[in-house]
Amino acid sequence: MCELLGMSANVPTDIRFSFAGLARRGGGAGPHRDGFGIAFYDGRAARFFHDPEPAAHSEIARFLGAHPIKSLTVIAHIRQANSGKVSLANTHPFSRELFGRVWTYAHNGQLPGVKKLPLDFYAPVGTTDSEHAFCWMLDQLRKKFDALPPPARLDREVHRLSAQLAPMGVFNMLLSDGRTLYAYCGKKLSCLTRHAPFGKATLIDEDRSVNFAEETGPDDCVTVLATGPLTSDENWTVLEPGTLLALREGRIAHSIEAKPQDAAKGVLKC
Repeated sequence: MCELLGMSANVPTDIRFSFAGLARRGGGAGPHRDGFGIAFYDGRAARFFHDPEPAAHSEIARFLGAHPIKSLTVIAHIRQANSGKVSLANTHPFSRELFGRVWTYAHNGQLPGVKKLPLDFYAPVGTTDSEHAFCWMLDQLRKKFDALPPPARLDREVHRLSAQLAPMGVFNMLLSDGRTLYAYCGKKLSCLTRHAPFGKATLIDEDRSVNFAEETGPDDCVTVLATGPLTSDENWTVLEPGTLLALREGRIAHSIEAKPQDAAKGVLKC
């Protein structure tokens, strides 16, 4: 199984600390040695870095560790291949244009049979079930909307499409258009919001800690998503399967649960 890392912030934020913990699991402290990728949003566009080499030993990962790239939205992925060979084309996160914005997607799990879903406008570059699912989701959004819809309406549609894919296998997913970071928990995903008063955090997989009180402002708010908790001394929340979180400016703007009657229960705030 692969592992995911996502971040939404209300001010441009450096993700090197969390990424260091994820990268150690990419062929170091963990078995996810079949490549990694990371996307840093800057408005509607994004900077991408991909490497089919293990993140724990990658020169690109070391470069990222030495050069802070601050962003409001980040999606990262380390891969343990189960569908498709180890190659650059099969390395997450994947990206496409829709409604004049760059959309970015990363997936953890397997979706047997997803390639039976027909594709229209978008086509995979690689051979993974993950990229096929991404192309299918964007096809569905393109068919339903003529332009980028209001956030709440898009939130509900992303949840509906995710709920269609989840029964096919294991579907843990991060998706962003640069405006919203979506996180769908099909089986395993954890969430953590950091806000004042900030404290110290220590990585589980690397001997590294940081005092966020020295690195942040009093109004900063950052939400981090990961397959499993990355730190040992913070209170991570394990999401319920079937839940979609929509994060905007570091906060959980919308939480949609599996049962229709539970959808749109309100706004969770930092």
